[in-house]
Amino acid sequence: MAAQCCPSLISSVSAVEEVVEEDDYVVIMQSSSRVHLLYSKSKVYIHPTSSAKDNIPGFLALVRPKNASDREILLAWIPESLLEPQDSEAYSKADVDPPTMDGSEDGPDSLFVNAPPRSSISSYAFSVPLYNLYSVQVRPPSLGWWWGSIIIHTKSEETLPALFFHDSESKSTILQRKKRTKDFDPFDHGDLFWGGDAFMSILGQYAALEKSTLEPSIVLVNPDPEDRRSFAPINASVVGPSEEPPLTKVLRDARWNVLEKLARVTRFSKRAAQNVIDRSPPQVRQLLNKPEVRKIGDDFDVARVYLAKWAMGIAEESERARHRVVWSDGYRDILGSAVGDFELLNVDAEVERRNEVGQAEWKAFFDHSGRLSLTVSEVKERVFHGGLAPSVRPEAWLFLLGVVPWDSDAEERKSLLYEKRNEYYRLKRKWWDDTDRQQNDDFWKDQKSRIEKDVHRTDRNIALFSESDTPHPDPDSRFAEVGTNLHLEQLKDMLITYNEYNTNLGYVQGMSDLLSPLYAVLQDDAIAFWAFCEFMNRMERNFLRDQSGMRQQMVTLDNLVQLMLPQLYAHFERADATNFFFFFRMLLVWFKREFLWNDVLRLWEVLWTDYLSSQFHLFIALAILDKNKDVIMEHLKQFDDILKYMNELSMTLDLEDILIRAEILFNHFKRTVDIVDRKTEERKVHPDQEDTQKLPEISPELRQLLSRKIIEQREVERPPNATGG
Repeated sequence: MAAQCCPSLISSVSAVEEVVEEDDYVVIMQSSSRVHLLYSKSKVYIHPTSSAKDNIPGFLALVRPKNASDREILLAWIPESLLEPQDSEAYSKADVDPPTMDGSEDGPDSLFVNAPPRSSISSYAFSVPLYNLYSVQVRPPSLGWWWGSIIIHTKSEETLPALFFHDSESKSTILQRKKRTKDFDPFDHGDLFWGGDAFMSILGQYAALEKSTLEPSIVLVNPDPEDRRSFAPINASVVGPSEEPPLTKVLRDARWNVLEKLARVTRFSKRAAQNVIDRSPPQVRQLLNKPEVRKIGDDFDVARVYLAKWAMGIAEESERARHRVVWSDGYRDILGSAVGDFELLNVDAEVERRNEVGQAEWKAFFDHSGRLSLTVSEVKERVFHGGLAPSVRPEAWLFLLGVVPWDSDAEERKSLLYEKRNEYYRLKRKWWDDTDRQQNDDFWKDQKSRIEKDVHRTDRNIALFSESDTPHPDPDSRFAEVGTNLHLEQLKDMLITYNEYNTNLGYVQGMSDLLSPLYAVLQDDAIAFWAFCEFMNRMERNFLRDQSGMRQQMVTLDNLVQLMLPQLYAHFERADATNFFFFFRMLLVWFKREFLWNDVLRLWEVLWTDYLSSQFHLFIALAILDKNKDVIMEHLKQFDDILKYMNELSMTLDLEDILIRAEILFNHFKRTVDIVDRKTEERKVHPDQEDTQKLPEISPELRQLLSRKIIEQREVERPPNATGG
């Protein structure tokens, strides 16, 4: 079939090319001569479909045919599956150990490979001489897309696939990032080093590159004056008075400016220009360069790139879940009458908050030997509904976090804490006394650098951490000139020691946010360390390299909002806001940036009780939505507006109100599940009764919300070249 469909294609091939017929497709090859491999980047993928299983890994390369000038160098992409073993080895070697850039073919490290295909109808392979390049669209990793990518536009208007840099798999990018770690600021404007940076730098050594002043993502290749004019800004048109709001006018003018410029690009056909737009996934078109999205990424570096990864997965999961959770109005009426209208909550009914547990009441919980005289459930109920007085927290938190067992007496706890102090200092000495590792272990130095940067910006508004009144113990530290204080140094040492305790995870930004309240309350580095270890047993899933833990929580929240706040969820669908980006930061560090300091302490001790659910934090998120749903549905119609509004709730939330709402919502959720289960059983008992109403399927994720068992996920063994978060 291939031979019948391609005569014109075959006749168009130049004399230096050959046509190779494979099973069901044709590959146009360059001449069989070997070419000089100048540059190679591994794990550059083609995404033929929206499904990750169809992604095709390959190498992006620059090769020089024999006697070719710089203009005749070929830019090529070759799938891994198309390479001969010896060529695959050469491409891999050039990836991690680049050849010298003098262009000489006689150098000791020169590599030669078979000439790459010019094009392949099935495998997507291609090669293009640099003189035929018009521009490269560069899209770094961002909150809109997990992988950075480039799109190559040719003067002959060929349609080439977008190339996606899977940097977490590329050995060269991993190595380059390690070298740049000391200069990397996780709170910068998002200029994360990625594979496209290296490629564009190398390409610039063989071709003149100019960034478009109209569209910063477009880089022109060897542009002539007409190219520059096509991508230069135009003068703003003079217009009369307008009734439009200033922001609306700016956005409208920007759109027309882009449209006018596209019309003036004589080198692009309409089809080619449309390809630029069509090739962008919906998530990119929707989220690219939104300031409120970038604001979330600026808070935590895991959000900057990882956020898009799990958001993409959530989109797939929630689409499937939508078919399970959606139910008919008839059964909604039945459930509404049985459960109550959970979209019109009365926060003064059903539940009651109580006074905090004071020192006298806490002591009364124990007998003369210091053994608990109440049940654990009774104590947890009291803490759940009232919280703890500050003076009680240093002792009570150790029970809630599992540092000391509930069934111990005072002497047993004293002995246990003595042992834990000794164990902490033993772990600390493992790195403290190892000067060789401190000086020569790149991973250790990378982790220390990340930890120190975060520690020096964590909770500096709290008196305990605010001063820098102590000389820094390390003269080579970036903070040597500004100084430090004892408590910051303790935080740093505890986080470094945690790496000795949990060797697979590594430090990830956000962990310092979880540690600082523990240390501030306990005021004992060794005991705070073990409290942190226990806390991390449940929080580790938030920091996994594959983000599966965060993704699972977001899928569960998606299902929960569909079930409990269906009108709001429908509004989110209309506003393209079902990705729930605004909850990433909240869930990652348990609302640490959303509530005032003292409220965070109260919230965490409530959550640690697991009194109703080990995932009660998801009902806190649901309560925040319930509290604000009327404003959102009545006034916020676009994703940007919703995201901005949710971000600006930070430090304005009333914790007591949110806790009451969360408990009411949980009670309604539990009754809803019970009723759905009962109706389902009735159908099984009476299958002959006609019932066309649709009940929601309560997903396993939703059922798990009824469990008090803490969900724990552990990081897999750390890959040899992996850095921390």
